[in-house]
Amino acid sequence: MDGNDDLDRQDDGEPAALPIDGVLDLHAFSPREVPDLVADYLEACRERGLLTVRIIHGKGIGVQRERVHQVLRRHPGVISFHHPSDEGSWGATVVLLHPLGSAREGSGDG
Repeated sequence: MDGNDDLDRQDDGEPAALPIDGVLDLHAFSPREVPDLVADYLEACRERGLLTVRIIHGKGIGVQRERVHQVLRRHPGVISFHHPSDEGSWGATVVLLHPLGSAREGSGDG
């Protein structure tokens, strides 16, 4: 990352920018990219003080959702995560993050 408001990544050798706005839509990414992408995105949000993040993984059969939840369970900056109560709740997960440098970091319950 270069400190701007985008997360740089490579896709088929071409650089791309992902806005850091607290909403991560995974539809454009392959499943193998998801773990690193989610972890990097959460850190970029924490660096910018965005402590509530919505990850859109889609409904499907739940494979992508479970992959995201596995990352969230292991991430030390995650306080908790849940499905939102609005429409489309099964296609997204809301994540609450510790601020950077928080003494309580790492005590997430998922």
